[in-house]
Amino acid sequence: MKISVCVDAVYAGKDMRDAIDDVLANGLDTIEFWGWEDKDIQKLREYQEEKGFCVAAFCTKFISLTDPLLRSDYVKGLEETLDIAERLNCRCLITQTGADTGAGRELQRKSLVEGLKACAPLLEKKGVTLVVEPLNLRVDHRGYFLSGSDEAAEIIKEVGSPNVKMLFDIYHQQITEGDLVRRIREYLPYIGHFHAAGNPGRHELYQSEINYPYVFQAIEDGAYEGYMGLEYFPEDVLGTGLAYAKKLAGGLYRQ
Repeated sequence: MKISVCVDAVYAGKDMRDAIDDVLANGLDTIEFWGWEDKDIQKLREYQEEKGFCVAAFCTKFISLTDPLLRSDYVKGLEETLDIAERLNCRCLITQTGADTGAGRELQRKSLVEGLKACAPLLEKKGVTLVVEPLNLRVDHRGYFLSGSDEAAEIIKEVGSPNVKMLFDIYHQQITEGDLVRRIREYLPYIGHFHAAGNPGRHELYQSEINYPYVFQAIEDGAYEGYMGLEYFPEDVLGTGLAYAKKLAGGLYRQ
């Protein structure tokens, strides 16, 4: 299991270089982040060359896919983001669907599918995977369009591109639907990235009702080769949560 640390969450409010240095000091070598527009990409690239860390994933521009009138803006934003991904040698981009516009759900879903289909040739040409993220509506993202992994998997199947997959956020899906391991096993062929945090609270993985050792084992048993992104807000000393996740990925806490 490969671990990536979302510096915008785990190191919220801290200097990017300091965050990266701490990730490396804790024996990990891969980061991810949210939006790129507020980052100095040139400096980040230079620091990447100096330190040798990897960038597992980051987000596209936050433009709705559920509104067909914004599709050209979304595609243009993706093209810009793909250029950034190439500079950082990143092969996975995260997209949200956008808010529920209030139009019929089938119309919004159609817009989402058609938008993703329009993106597929660009992604395939660059060798980059776009992962679509369902988010929970109960706690963190009221008004968002896509919440369930079941519907996300059906959308991915309908798009029909190996470069468009799902981001399965274990924290969000525990809140939305539970039944995590069964869904992970069923949908693993359509999953391109994972996020993890404890629930409730969205803190370290060991502060959770989720049996993370069992979940990690199920993912590993499915021969998943991507990253597990740590996207939590720490309560303990920063290195404690990272050390736990690192050992968990190595099988230390497996039952």
